[in-house]
Amino acid sequence: MKYEHTDIQSGAYKTLDGKAPIVIAHRGASGLRPEHTLESYDLAIDKGADFIEPDLVLTKDGHLVARHDRYLSTTTNVADHLEFKDRKTVKPGHEGADWFVEDFTLAEMKSLRAIQPRRDRDLSYDGQFTVPTFDEIMALAQRRSEETGRRIGVYPETKHPAAFEAVGLSFDDALLETLNRYGYGSADDPVFIQSFEADILKRLRPRTSIRFIFLTEFPPTDPFNKIAAYADGVGPYKGLLLDENGADSGFVTAAHNAGLAVHPWTFRDDALPDGFVGNGEDEILRYLAIGIDGFFTDFAGTGRNAVTKLNP
Repeated sequence: MKYEHTDIQSGAYKTLDGKAPIVIAHRGASGLRPEHTLESYDLAIDKGADFIEPDLVLTKDGHLVARHDRYLSTTTNVADHLEFKDRKTVKPGHEGADWFVEDFTLAEMKSLRAIQPRRDRDLSYDGQFTVPTFDEIMALAQRRSEETGRRIGVYPETKHPAAFEAVGLSFDDALLETLNRYGYGSADDPVFIQSFEADILKRLRPRTSIRFIFLTEFPPTDPFNKIAAYADGVGPYKGLLLDENGADSGFVTAAHNAGLAVHPWTFRDDALPDGFVGNGEDEILRYLAIGIDGFFTDFAGTGRNAVTKLNP
Protein backbone atom coordinates (compact mmCIF):
# COMPACT_ATOMS: atom_id res chain seq x y z
CA MET A 1 0.00 0.00 0.00
CA LYS A 2 1.16 3.52 -0.79
CA TYR A 3 -0.10 6.32 1.41
CA GLU A 4 -1.31 9.36 -0.50
CA HIS A 5 -1.00 12.95 0.62
CA THR A 6 -3.38 14.60 -1.80
CA ASP A 7 -5.23 16.31 1.06
CA ILE A 8 -2.35 18.77 1.53
CA GLN A 9 -3.05 22.15 0.00
CA SER A 10 -0.37 24.73 -0.67
CA GLY A 11 -0.19 27.11 2.26
CA ALA A 12 -2.87 25.23 4.23
CA TYR A 13 -1.04 24.81 7.51
CA LYS A 14 -3.03 22.74 10.00
CA THR A 15 -0.60 23.43 12.82
CA LEU A 16 -1.70 24.71 16.21
CA ASP A 17 -0.40 28.24 15.53
CA GLY A 18 -1.01 28.26 11.76
CA LYS A 19 2.72 28.58 11.08
CA ALA A 20 4.89 26.26 9.03
CA PRO A 21 5.93 23.04 10.79
CA ILE A 22 9.44 23.11 12.23
CA VAL A 23 12.25 20.78 11.15
CA ILE A 24 14.07 19.41 14.21
CA ALA A 25 17.50 17.91 13.49
CA HIS A 26 17.44 14.75 15.58
CA ARG A 27 20.88 14.52 17.19
CA GLY A 28 22.02 16.82 14.37
CA ALA A 29 22.46 15.42 10.86
CA SER A 30 22.74 12.01 12.48
CA GLY A 31 21.97 10.17 9.25
CA LEU A 32 25.14 11.60 7.71
CA ARG A 33 27.60 12.21 10.57
CA PRO A 34 28.23 10.72 14.02
CA GLU A 35 25.39 11.99 16.20
CA HIS A 36 25.71 14.75 18.78
CA THR A 37 28.84 16.34 17.38
CA LEU A 38 29.35 19.96 16.39
CA GLU A 39 29.93 18.77 12.84
CA SER A 40 26.59 16.96 12.85
CA TYR A 41 24.69 19.99 14.14
CA ASP A 42 26.47 22.29 11.72
CA LEU A 43 25.58 20.12 8.72
CA ALA A 44 21.96 19.93 9.86
CA ILE A 45 21.77 23.72 9.88
CA ASP A 46 23.19 23.77 6.34
CA LYS A 47 20.50 21.28 5.33
CA GLY A 48 17.75 23.58 6.55
CA ALA A 49 16.99 22.56 10.13
CA ASP A 50 15.06 25.07 12.22
CA PHE A 51 16.19 23.46 15.47
CA ILE A 52 19.15 21.34 16.49
CA GLU A 53 18.51 18.71 19.16
CA PRO A 54 21.16 17.95 21.78
CA ASP A 55 20.43 15.11 24.19
CA LEU A 56 22.10 16.22 27.40
CA VAL A 57 23.83 14.15 30.07
CA LEU A 58 26.03 15.15 33.01
CA THR A 59 29.71 14.45 33.62
CA LYS A 60 31.13 13.53 37.00
CA ASP A 61 32.10 17.16 37.56
CA GLY A 62 28.67 18.48 36.60
CA HIS A 63 29.13 19.62 32.99
CA LEU A 64 26.40 19.21 30.38
CA VAL A 65 27.56 17.27 27.33
CA ALA A 66 25.68 15.80 24.39
CA ARG A 67 25.16 12.03 24.27
CA HIS A 68 22.01 10.07 23.61
CA ASP A 69 22.63 7.73 26.54
CA ARG A 70 24.42 7.62 29.88
CA TYR A 71 26.45 4.69 28.57
CA LEU A 72 29.23 5.41 26.11
CA SER A 73 30.14 2.23 24.24
CA THR A 74 27.85 2.70 21.24
CA THR A 75 28.59 6.37 20.47
CA THR A 76 32.26 6.80 21.41
CA ASN A 77 35.57 4.97 21.11
CA VAL A 78 35.83 4.55 24.88
CA ALA A 79 36.55 0.83 24.47
CA ASP A 80 39.81 1.74 22.71
CA HIS A 81 41.05 3.75 25.70
CA LEU A 82 42.94 1.31 27.90
CA GLU A 83 43.29 3.96 30.60
CA PHE A 84 39.52 3.67 31.15
CA LYS A 85 39.38 -0.12 31.18
CA ASP A 86 38.57 -0.21 34.90
CA ARG A 87 35.64 2.21 34.48
CA LYS A 88 33.53 -0.46 32.80
CA THR A 89 30.83 -1.47 35.24
CA VAL A 90 27.27 -2.73 35.68
CA LYS A 91 24.56 -0.30 36.77
CA PRO A 92 20.82 -0.56 37.39
CA GLY A 93 18.66 0.14 34.37
CA HIS A 94 21.23 -1.00 31.84
CA GLU A 95 21.80 -4.52 30.60
CA GLY A 96 25.42 -5.65 30.86
CA ALA A 97 28.60 -3.77 31.68
CA ASP A 98 29.45 -0.43 30.08
CA TRP A 99 31.12 2.91 30.63
CA PHE A 100 28.88 5.65 32.05
CA VAL A 101 29.23 9.39 31.53
CA GLU A 102 28.74 10.21 35.22
CA ASP A 103 31.99 8.37 35.98
CA PHE A 104 34.03 10.64 33.66
CA THR A 105 35.15 14.22 34.10
CA LEU A 106 34.72 16.69 31.29
CA ALA A 107 38.43 16.51 30.50
CA GLU A 108 38.19 12.75 30.20
CA MET A 109 35.11 12.98 27.99
CA LYS A 110 37.01 15.36 25.73
CA SER A 111 39.65 12.67 25.19
CA LEU A 112 37.04 10.42 23.56
CA ARG A 113 35.92 10.55 19.95
CA ALA A 114 32.44 10.02 18.54
CA ILE A 115 31.43 7.06 16.40
CA GLN A 116 28.34 6.26 14.35
CA PRO A 117 26.05 4.03 16.47
CA ARG A 118 24.04 2.76 13.49
CA ARG A 119 26.62 0.59 11.83
CA ASP A 120 24.72 0.44 8.53
CA ARG A 121 25.43 4.15 8.00
CA ASP A 122 28.58 5.94 6.84
CA LEU A 123 31.38 5.02 9.23
CA SER A 124 34.11 7.05 7.56
CA TYR A 125 33.82 9.87 10.13
CA ASP A 126 34.30 7.60 13.14
CA GLY A 127 36.98 8.82 15.53
CA GLN A 128 37.22 12.33 14.07
CA PHE A 129 34.95 14.44 16.28
CA THR A 130 34.86 15.26 19.98
CA VAL A 131 31.96 15.10 22.41
CA PRO A 132 30.61 18.67 22.62
CA THR A 133 29.51 20.56 25.69
CA PHE A 134 26.15 22.29 25.77
CA ASP A 135 28.04 25.58 25.86
CA GLU A 136 29.79 24.71 22.60
CA ILE A 137 26.47 23.78 21.01
CA MET A 138 24.88 27.05 22.09
CA ALA A 139 27.86 28.99 20.74
CA LEU A 140 27.48 27.17 17.41
CA ALA A 141 23.77 28.01 17.26
CA GLN A 142 24.53 31.66 17.99
CA ARG A 143 27.30 31.84 15.39
CA ARG A 144 25.21 30.15 12.71
CA SER A 145 22.25 32.40 13.53
CA GLU A 146 24.42 35.40 12.72
CA GLU A 147 25.75 33.80 9.55
CA THR A 148 22.40 32.64 8.19
CA GLY A 149 20.27 35.54 9.30
CA ARG A 150 17.76 33.21 10.96
CA ARG A 151 17.80 32.40 14.65
CA ILE A 152 18.73 28.74 14.97
CA GLY A 153 16.61 27.03 17.58
CA VAL A 154 17.83 24.58 20.19
CA TYR A 155 15.81 21.66 21.51
CA PRO A 156 17.66 20.12 24.47
CA GLU A 157 16.49 16.90 26.08
CA THR A 158 17.25 16.12 29.71
CA LYS A 159 18.22 12.44 29.58
CA HIS A 160 17.43 10.29 32.62
CA PRO A 161 17.20 13.18 35.11
CA ALA A 162 16.06 10.94 37.98
CA ALA A 163 19.04 8.60 37.47
CA PHE A 164 21.46 11.52 37.57
CA GLU A 165 19.78 12.99 40.62
CA ALA A 166 20.27 9.65 42.37
CA VAL A 167 24.05 10.14 42.07
CA GLY A 168 23.95 13.80 43.11
CA LEU A 169 23.85 15.45 39.67
CA SER A 170 21.10 17.85 38.59
CA PHE A 171 20.20 19.43 35.26
CA ASP A 172 18.12 22.29 36.60
CA ASP A 173 20.51 25.18 37.24
CA ALA A 174 23.09 24.24 34.62
CA LEU A 175 20.48 23.95 31.87
CA LEU A 176 18.63 27.17 32.58
CA GLU A 177 21.76 29.21 33.24
CA THR A 178 23.32 28.13 29.95
CA LEU A 179 20.18 28.91 27.94
CA ASN A 180 19.79 32.29 29.63
CA ARG A 181 23.43 33.15 29.02
CA TYR A 182 22.86 32.81 25.28
CA GLY A 183 19.63 34.79 25.31
CA TYR A 184 17.08 32.00 25.37
CA GLY A 185 14.59 32.54 28.17
CA SER A 186 11.10 33.38 26.94
CA ALA A 187 8.22 31.59 25.25
CA ASP A 188 8.95 33.61 22.11
CA ASP A 189 12.49 32.26 21.79
CA PRO A 190 13.21 29.31 19.48
CA VAL A 191 13.84 26.81 22.26
CA PHE A 192 12.04 23.80 23.71
CA ILE A 193 13.11 21.77 26.74
CA GLN A 194 12.01 18.17 26.37
CA SER A 195 11.91 15.14 28.64
CA PHE A 196 10.32 11.73 29.00
CA GLU A 197 10.13 12.44 32.74
CA ALA A 198 7.33 14.81 33.71
CA ASP A 199 8.82 15.59 37.11
CA ILE A 200 11.63 17.75 35.78
CA LEU A 201 9.22 19.69 33.57
CA LYS A 202 6.95 20.32 36.56
CA ARG A 203 9.93 21.41 38.63
CA LEU A 204 11.26 23.82 36.00
CA ARG A 205 7.88 25.23 35.00
CA PRO A 206 7.82 28.03 37.63
CA ARG A 207 11.43 29.02 36.85
CA THR A 208 11.27 29.91 33.16
CA SER A 209 8.95 30.91 30.32
CA ILE A 210 10.75 28.57 27.91
CA ARG A 211 8.41 26.09 26.25
CA PHE A 212 8.37 22.45 27.39
CA ILE A 213 7.67 19.24 25.48
CA PHE A 214 6.62 16.02 27.19
CA LEU A 215 7.98 13.02 25.31
CA THR A 216 6.09 9.75 25.15
CA GLU A 217 6.51 6.41 23.43
CA PHE A 218 3.08 5.14 24.44
CA PRO A 219 -0.40 6.67 24.75
CA PRO A 220 0.01 9.15 27.63
CA THR A 221 -1.41 8.11 30.98
CA ASP A 222 -2.22 11.75 31.76
CA PRO A 223 -5.03 13.29 29.70
CA PHE A 224 -3.92 16.08 27.39
CA ASN A 225 -5.51 18.81 29.52
CA LYS A 226 -3.43 17.62 32.48
CA ILE A 227 -0.23 17.55 30.40
CA ALA A 228 -1.00 21.13 29.37
CA ALA A 229 -0.46 22.18 33.00
CA TYR A 230 3.27 21.40 32.76
CA ALA A 231 4.06 21.29 29.02
CA ASP A 232 3.39 23.26 25.87
CA GLY A 233 3.43 20.25 23.61
CA VAL A 234 3.95 16.53 23.29
CA GLY A 235 6.65 14.64 21.43
CA PRO A 236 5.06 11.27 20.65
CA TYR A 237 6.37 8.22 18.90
CA LYS A 238 5.07 8.74 15.37
CA GLY A 239 3.21 5.43 15.37
CA LEU A 240 0.67 6.89 17.79
CA LEU A 241 -0.55 9.36 15.17
CA LEU A 242 -1.77 6.85 12.58
CA ASP A 243 -3.96 3.79 13.02
CA GLU A 244 -3.17 0.35 11.62
CA ASN A 245 -4.59 1.37 8.25
CA GLY A 246 -2.49 4.51 8.01
CA ALA A 247 -5.41 6.80 8.78
CA ASP A 248 -5.35 9.70 11.24
CA SER A 249 -5.69 8.29 14.78
CA GLY A 250 -7.04 11.56 16.17
CA PHE A 251 -4.02 12.11 18.42
CA VAL A 252 -3.07 15.46 16.86
CA THR A 253 -6.59 16.86 16.99
CA ALA A 254 -7.00 15.84 20.64
CA ALA A 255 -3.66 17.41 21.57
CA HIS A 256 -4.44 20.60 19.65
CA ASN A 257 -7.81 20.84 21.41
CA ALA A 258 -5.87 20.97 24.70
CA GLY A 259 -3.56 23.67 23.32
CA LEU A 260 -0.60 21.31 22.88
CA ALA A 261 1.75 21.29 19.90
CA VAL A 262 2.72 17.87 18.49
CA HIS A 263 6.30 17.03 17.44
CA PRO A 264 6.56 13.30 16.53
CA TRP A 265 9.77 11.27 16.27
CA THR A 266 11.76 9.96 14.41
CA PHE A 267 11.77 10.17 10.59
CA ARG A 268 14.62 8.34 8.86
CA ASP A 269 15.24 8.04 5.12
CA ASP A 270 16.99 4.71 5.65
CA ALA A 271 14.31 3.14 7.85
CA LEU A 272 10.96 3.74 6.15
CA PRO A 273 8.03 1.90 7.75
CA ASP A 274 5.96 -0.63 5.86
CA GLY A 275 3.36 1.07 3.71
CA PHE A 276 5.58 3.88 2.45
CA VAL A 277 7.39 3.85 -0.84
CA GLY A 278 9.80 6.30 -2.41
CA ASN A 279 11.94 8.58 -0.29
CA GLY A 280 11.52 9.86 3.23
CA GLU A 281 9.57 12.91 2.07
CA ASP A 282 6.52 10.76 1.39
CA GLU A 283 6.32 9.58 4.98
CA ILE A 284 6.80 13.09 6.40
CA LEU A 285 4.16 14.51 4.07
CA ARG A 286 1.64 11.99 5.36
CA TYR A 287 2.13 13.31 8.89
CA LEU A 288 2.18 16.94 7.80
CA ALA A 289 -1.26 16.33 6.29
CA ILE A 290 -2.77 15.67 9.73
CA GLY A 291 -1.39 18.87 11.21
CA ILE A 292 1.79 18.09 13.13
CA ASP A 293 3.59 21.20 14.34
CA GLY A 294 7.12 19.90 13.75
CA PHE A 295 9.03 16.65 13.57
CA PHE A 296 12.33 15.03 14.47
CA THR A 297 14.39 13.70 11.58
CA ASP A 298 17.86 12.23 11.11
CA PHE A 299 17.91 13.80 7.64
CA ALA A 300 17.17 17.52 7.94
CA GLY A 301 17.44 18.06 4.19
CA THR A 302 14.61 15.61 3.55
CA GLY A 303 12.54 17.31 6.22
CA ARG A 304 13.13 20.73 4.70
CA ASN A 305 12.16 19.44 1.26
CA ALA A 306 8.92 18.00 2.63
CA VAL A 307 7.93 21.27 4.32
CA THR A 308 8.79 23.15 1.12
CA LYS A 309 6.45 20.85 -0.81
CA LEU A 310 3.74 21.58 1.71
CA ASN A 311 4.06 25.27 0.88
CA PRO A 312 6.38 25.76 -2.15
